[in-house]
Amino acid sequence: MRKLMTKGVFLVIVILCCTTGLSFGQDYKTGIGLRAGPFNGLTIKHFTTERTAVEGLFSTRWRGFEFTGLYEIHQPAFDTQRLKWFYGLGGHIGFWNGDHTYDHWGERGETYSVVGIDGIIGLEYSFELIPFVVGLDWKPAYNITAYQGFWADNAAFSIRFTF
Repeated sequence: MRKLMTKGVFLVIVILCCTTGLSFGQDYKTGIGLRAGPFNGLTIKHFTTERTAVEGLFSTRWRGFEFTGLYEIHQPAFDTQRLKWFYGLGGHIGFWNGDHTYDHWGERGETYSVVGIDGIIGLEYSFELIPFVVGLDWKPAYNITAYQGFWADNAAFSIRFTF
């Protein structure tokens, strides 16, 4: 149901963009909104210069939660006005409840406190006539502590109110 709703919201936004002829822009200072994907949450992005931003994420994961901080660099994309691609690095700290997981021997999982590093790459569109930004990104991570390993499963669609 949640995936269907996420796809529905994305489809509505794409249809609105195609039918209204709005242009996009990266001319906002701060945006706050929702991040939808395998791990849903909240996002806040603040531009420190015209091309650099810091982003904070609070998301749910494995019946727990995770905080992520990212430093991002934004560049024009495809010679399209108001379309930007971005990349960046950061880190996360999380608290996962492993009660629903099993180890290699079929025993119940344990609760984990994780710390790790993150990368991010994505595209972002900023509406000119309404105060919203939509974005699509992929955020791989590597846990250094606790449940160690590479996690490539975090792609998301974000929508933010800008001011």
